[in-house]
Amino acid sequence: MTDELTPETPDEDEQPIKQRKNGLYPGVSDELAASMKSGWADTELRDLEPIEQAPNAAARRAALSARFPGERLVIPAGNLKTRSNDTEYDFRASTEYVYLTGDQTDDSVLVLEPNGDAHDATLYRLPRSNRENGEFWLNGMGELWVGRRNSLAESEALLGVPCKDVRELADALADATGPVRVVRGHDAGIETALADKVTAERDEELRVYLSEARVVKDAFEIGELQKAVDSTVRGFEDVVKVLDKAEATSERYIEGTFFLRARVEGNDVGYGSICAAGPHATTLHWVRNNGAVRSGDLLLLDAGVETNSLYTADVTRTLPINGRYTDLQRKIYDAVYEAQEAGIAAVKPGANFRDFHDASQRVLAEKLVEWGLVEGPADRVLELALQRRWTLHGTGHMLGLDVHDCAAARTEAYVNGTLEPGMVLTVEPGLYFQADDLTVPEEYRGIGVRIEDDILVTEDGNLNLSAALPRRSDEVESWMAGLKG
Repeated sequence: MTDELTPETPDEDEQPIKQRKNGLYPGVSDELAASMKSGWADTELRDLEPIEQAPNAAARRAALSARFPGERLVIPAGNLKTRSNDTEYDFRASTEYVYLTGDQTDDSVLVLEPNGDAHDATLYRLPRSNRENGEFWLNGMGELWVGRRNSLAESEALLGVPCKDVRELADALADATGPVRVVRGHDAGIETALADKVTAERDEELRVYLSEARVVKDAFEIGELQKAVDSTVRGFEDVVKVLDKAEATSERYIEGTFFLRARVEGNDVGYGSICAAGPHATTLHWVRNNGAVRSGDLLLLDAGVETNSLYTADVTRTLPINGRYTDLQRKIYDAVYEAQEAGIAAVKPGANFRDFHDASQRVLAEKLVEWGLVEGPADRVLELALQRRWTLHGTGHMLGLDVHDCAAARTEAYVNGTLEPGMVLTVEPGLYFQADDLTVPEEYRGIGVRIEDDILVTEDGNLNLSAALPRRSDEVESWMAGLKG
């Protein structure tokens, strides 16, 4: 990475040149400055078509407008975050902003201005870099440094929303009157401009509404989730094909293999991949991925591709690294499979959200009693939640733009709610016997199994979006043998 120029923008009139402390050039000559102003082709993009989700985003904004009539609504995309010194993390726009616009541009802000019983939507964004004052090449975020961005006119054509310069927004908001709500936590500058106009309670109501609006997915979202799952299935196949190389290195070979598929077919991974081999499989969110991969152990791979529109899959398989489960591994795996089957069967419209969790947990409790690991009967185990020593987590969650989607929704609209067609959720029971758990026989210790699939609630039941990835133990072995062969 080169480091010659300052990330600060020169003033349009004075054009001061401020460079990094140890930059190699002492300044910019008048002749060079004049040269950089001219000789550039017109690159404006014309006759652009709206992005695919533009009409869906418009419908979502209309619903939001109807929910908060007469109020100014401010939804920021967020800003870049520093990773170290003058380098930034890859930008990921806020879920609320993406949901309402289909856009992913940093520093952008959606503002809905009240207009009678409706709202006028405006996107505030950075325009093309200024070539007259040298911003495009002297600013560390100028286009010669980080790449071209869309002009305001191009953005309007793509997104179907009028666009203005975001650098004018803070002053406009500071002068605004009337009720205002903002989605907090993404843009400190915007929040400062609105500090005396908003309340935490009212802003939370906006955040909760936008979370609950995503509970039922539209056709575009379901299509994107299926794309994410399909790419994820191919990523799991990639991993199986290179398990010998992972054995020669570490879990990071698995992580890197899956990441390649995610970056080639999508935007990224939707969350840190869990590539947990051996006893690491008993750690729910093992993302260090620096452990050994050994023949005879299990690999718990929990990973998901995020599409270019930012919808993510979330799939888990627990695979025998050498291609064959031992008798004990198979017994534990088959128990989790049976629990998942019971959970998936409980996913249907009109059912309580908790039903699939309860169905899965009952199977696991019965197995733990059957194996003599906990005193029964199963009803007693479930009443006291004793199975949680080995099942640990809930059996599933909503899925969408966030891997744990709709997290701010009210409890009565989520875990205490009712399933509806268009909801997408995971079903992911597991059993985890910690390496230091003296309450189980020694041969159980260090074995962790989770099976997770992405389930769409349909009009008459459910659809397993990730059904292309084998689940039954014998099918997993056959699938792995075919890929390795």
